[in-house]
Amino acid sequence: MTEEAQRVINAMDAVEAMADPQERARAIGEVMADQAERGKRWREIRREVVLDMRAQDPPVSYRKIAAALKVSLATVQDIERGYTGSGRDRPRAKAPTNE
Repeated sequence: MTEEAQRVINAMDAVEAMADPQERARAIGEVMADQAERGKRWREIRREVVLDMRAQDPPVSYRKIAAALKVSLATVQDIERGYTGSGRDRPRAKAPTNE
């Protein structure tokens, strides 16, 4: 884990450890409100990295991207497609029609 990520996690742990329940709930609400918007920006930043790696000549493989970002192969493919839901709710491929 990067040092920066660990600092963020430590800060969130500190919010959870706040003694005053009302102050803790208020702080949690502030963080959650910020994260809703920040999450959208961060997903797009991560997607741009994946798209840039795939656009190289030759394209970086999904497996190499997954290893570099420390995520699964399926996650890299979902990031590339712009999919942000859980794997359980991942859209299925449409069956071909016989028309």
